[in-house]
Amino acid sequence: MPFKPSEPRAAALAPAVCLALALLSGCGPGDGAGSRPAGASGASGSASVPAVQDRALQAELEQQERVGQAHPRDHVRELQAIEARAAVGSAERLEALSQRAALLAQLRDRSGHEAAIEAIKAWPEAATTRSQIPLALMLARAQWLKANGELGAGVRLLGGLADIDAATADRRLMWRATELRAYIQGDYGEVDAAVESGLKALEQSRAMESRWRAAHTEATLAFNYYRSQQFDHAKRTAREALQAAQQDPDPVLLYSVHTILGIVHSQDEDPKLSQQAREQALQYAREAQAPGLQALALGNLADYELRSGNYARALDLSTQSLALAHESGDISTEILARYNSGIAKIGLRKLEEGKRDVLQAITMDAQREAGGYTAESWLELGTYLEKFDDLPGAVEAFHQSRREFDEVLRDETRKAVLEAQARFEDQQRQREIRLLNQDNSLKAEQIRTRDLQLKLWAEVGGCVLLSGALLALAYRRIRRTNAALAQTNESLRVQSERDPLTGLANRRHFQQAIAQRTRDGGLRGSLFLIDIDHFKRINDQWGHAAGDTVLVEVARRLCGVLREQDLVVRWGGEEFLILVTSEATEDARQLGQRLLDQMGGQPVEHGSLRIPISASIGFASFPMAPQDLTLEWERAIDLVDTVMYMAKAHGRNKAYGVAAMQARDRDQLLALAGRIESAWHQGQVQLVSLLGPTQESRA
Repeated sequence: MPFKPSEPRAAALAPAVCLALALLSGCGPGDGAGSRPAGASGASGSASVPAVQDRALQAELEQQERVGQAHPRDHVRELQAIEARAAVGSAERLEALSQRAALLAQLRDRSGHEAAIEAIKAWPEAATTRSQIPLALMLARAQWLKANGELGAGVRLLGGLADIDAATADRRLMWRATELRAYIQGDYGEVDAAVESGLKALEQSRAMESRWRAAHTEATLAFNYYRSQQFDHAKRTAREALQAAQQDPDPVLLYSVHTILGIVHSQDEDPKLSQQAREQALQYAREAQAPGLQALALGNLADYELRSGNYARALDLSTQSLALAHESGDISTEILARYNSGIAKIGLRKLEEGKRDVLQAITMDAQREAGGYTAESWLELGTYLEKFDDLPGAVEAFHQSRREFDEVLRDETRKAVLEAQARFEDQQRQREIRLLNQDNSLKAEQIRTRDLQLKLWAEVGGCVLLSGALLALAYRRIRRTNAALAQTNESLRVQSERDPLTGLANRRHFQQAIAQRTRDGGLRGSLFLIDIDHFKRINDQWGHAAGDTVLVEVARRLCGVLREQDLVVRWGGEEFLILVTSEATEDARQLGQRLLDQMGGQPVEHGSLRIPISASIGFASFPMAPQDLTLEWERAIDLVDTVMYMAKAHGRNKAYGVAAMQARDRDQLLALAGRIESAWHQGQVQLVSLLGPTQESRA
């Protein structure tokens, strides 16, 4: 089941990593020897008793920290018992409370976690550990944000680590916070910053001379190297993590490290290392007697078998994973198991049964508001249905994926616009302050100029000319300042409406432009939606730099075909949208053929590589023949999106255009659009089919 759109299918292991590293990313504060237990006497001769008990409690807490996440509910109760035995205000009590908060976040127990937060906030003012409370609160809150997918808020919260004095902060608490920051930054897409934080956490763990902490940190660092496409660094760091873990082993630690090894070797030509690592992870999960970890490990192995085409084996592993997920109450693992089971059944050509399982998993994901995962799941379902000849099901899945991606894009766009608006308003305020300061300086200069005029007027009339020159200079300075401000504002506006990679207009520009063109009614003109075929395969095979080169070259080819007054937009990802003023179906057909020929005529050169490309295109001209019906631009895009996916489902490297639709009014037109393929076969819709050029084989 897909988990990150930007990563290959092996990223289905990511939840295992997330859970395996969850506790170490947010447990508790560090060493605090010397604290008294509750009720200890202060009389002489008894001082050694608390010290011995402190060391015993610290040893218990160290073990809890290492293996607690394997059975979180049991260890929450054990940590409560340790808290009751530790002295009020002691470092041991704070550590037990912080570890418990981390486990409650892992369990998503909101009321329990909030109670733990309140207990940390109510820490005694006179306690020597009071200075650690801000860091403990930051860590506990960030752990909750991570567990609930609020990554942006977590990154911003942990940015406060820069204000923490590392010299006085508890070392273990600081290490956990830095480790958590590295993981959240990687999940949020700030991979370079994640690597930097990971290196800092590794330095901290080595300063503590803790091999198991170094192993955990190296595992997280290897995962972030993998995310940043630095595969050699990822493999080397994962091997170092395994060496460190073997020097101070426990089953949970070895499970985590072998899970990472399975991920970083998932791109190898020889899959044996990845398979062996996944099987080792399963063995250690069983040794830890942790049903949740076993369920995840079985899910990872099932994912590997799916990618290898071993559908029967994948189904067996998914069934085992589902049973253990039920036992452990892990909803995310249950979703993964149901999804993999459905895909395996589709691979075994049990299409209807498989689709039911996949749809149930997608529904459960949607209920958890996992929009990005849901969209990826629909897309992958469509790919498998197409592979096993269920073309109507594949088209429907592709459509649903498009709708989910659009919804996620709208949410992300809305957030990005709000953030950009806040930044712009802040910049605007700063500019206004600068202009106000300039205005005050100018007024002060004018006052001094007038004083000088009065003095010099009495002495010599020639100073009047000098005063006039000073005023003219000030006036020109103001004009230059205003002109520069206007130019800056215009530059910001243009940048906000352009795609930075291709230089084409973006959705924001299109929405403003289309509002002008449709002011008097529906859309008029010819609309084209273009999708680069197998673009994800290009990224996976040759890297994202090659993918960027393909996008830039496609933009150049499209502009070479079009006129200056035509509108071409990078619609999102590998999709491009074109709007031309011509309303003639024949003109649209000719342009569609030229676009296919331009896209697939020559491979794209990237260094020494020659990358063959092609495209699937959907187009239509409005008003729609024969009744000259018009549509709103959103509905028009939905129509060309539908025929574009028909071109993709019918073999790619082709275009379908809507020439006419037998509809009396707009509502009937939309009804035909909703079932366009069947309407085409029934003769109610007339389509134009175009073929692209023959593709040369890949080098």
